[in-house]
Amino acid sequence: MVHFTPLFIDGQETPASDNATFEVFNTTKSSVVGTSASASSADCKAAVEAAGRAFKAWEKTTPWFRRDLFLKVADLVASDAWRDLIVQTTVEETGCIPGWAWGNWSLLASMLRAAASSANDLTGTTFPSSTGGQCVMERRAMGVVFAIVPWNAPVALALRAIAVPIICGNTVVLKSSEFSPRSHALVVQLFHEAGLPNGVLNYISISRETAGVLTAEVTAHPLVRKINFTGGDRVGRIIATEAAKHLKPVVLELGGNAAAVVLEDASIEDAANAIVYGAMMHSGQICMSTERVIVQRAVADTLVAQIKTLSEKLTVGTEESVNLRPVFTESSAANILAAISEAQAAGAKVVSGDLTRHGALLRPHLVTGVKPGMRLWECESFGPVLAFAVVDTPEEAVELANASEYSLTAALWTSDMSKAQRIAPLIRAGYVNVNGLTVHNEPFIGVAGLGGTSGYGNFHVDDFTDKRVVVTHPLGQQFAFQ
Repeated sequence: MVHFTPLFIDGQETPASDNATFEVFNTTKSSVVGTSASASSADCKAAVEAAGRAFKAWEKTTPWFRRDLFLKVADLVASDAWRDLIVQTTVEETGCIPGWAWGNWSLLASMLRAAASSANDLTGTTFPSSTGGQCVMERRAMGVVFAIVPWNAPVALALRAIAVPIICGNTVVLKSSEFSPRSHALVVQLFHEAGLPNGVLNYISISRETAGVLTAEVTAHPLVRKINFTGGDRVGRIIATEAAKHLKPVVLELGGNAAAVVLEDASIEDAANAIVYGAMMHSGQICMSTERVIVQRAVADTLVAQIKTLSEKLTVGTEESVNLRPVFTESSAANILAAISEAQAAGAKVVSGDLTRHGALLRPHLVTGVKPGMRLWECESFGPVLAFAVVDTPEEAVELANASEYSLTAALWTSDMSKAQRIAPLIRAGYVNVNGLTVHNEPFIGVAGLGGTSGYGNFHVDDFTDKRVVVTHPLGQQFAFQ
């Protein structure tokens, strides 16, 4: 049975107003695994207007009311029933291994409780006015937030896109990825079950063919006050351009090209293990995946040899028990191999991997001698690939780590903590993990860090509230023209 995912507007599941649908294709199964309603222009308008109506009441609720609702959602998502539903849906729809789906589910309750605690940050200040009166500064909700989310960690990233906006008193229109509508819709169902009022969270899915036009329409709607987008930099540039036309603020988190810097005094065994795990988890399809390894010459051969041994032990296929599933589309696989071939033609050396694919299935590839200017260095591969560069000094390593437009996360491997404290702050990344995975960014404090080619991709109360000041002037002031 192929599952149908409806829209969710003003508290009601509904098909598209023109009954349009699109198919959801699973690369691992090479088959259609679902159909989804494809929102029309009228549906998108209805979702925004429902959010606009709901905002009038929702912004007047207290932060503590919202906090208690979020804690209820956290308790729900921690249940066995919701765990099984989220894991099953994510695996069926996106083709990930069960461990990846389970790992994403395991974050959700903590993310919700962290968002609930953000109610404590919705405070203001008072201070004397220059007029002799009094000023009161408050954080107030912005209005309708338009949230656009990707497929690769569908439930966790959908939750991140909506949680802080809603706890701040905003209402949301959530647009799913056309690759994972059913997984994204689970977040809406979860909040609805917990009793979120109608219209506070609305959900639309749009076919690939009409997504550009309709996304621009929603962005332009006068009720939409802010947009947040997590995904690739190509689409991010388009969304930023559309938002700029209407002078609307936008939060962009546009992927990463994480560097792991390995100094000569590092534990090579620990570094190799973490680099392979960080690069190959979810077939490299994480914005924080380790993409570049910058290693000091004295330990370069040893590190590459250990990483090669570990990566070649990984199992690859479509079975449930393997380590690596196919990348998301065949075109993605072809693009990854093309970047490796270009690097090879420019002088890089493929030391592991055979530059072939079976549909969207790729084995891990390790490439040495990769340099700035090569596409494999400059662009996020989003696949099971590691690019290596060798340096002589820590200063050269920092320079190469920073030779990227991406700046989400990084890792630094050294046994000298004084050296780590000196070098880590020089690496331009939202998070630098000393002796740890690049796939780590302390999500529970509400900050994503530096984001992709855009700059900053933060999700915090500062990003979804306005600071408004009320000045009370003393009575009896006399005003006269001079």
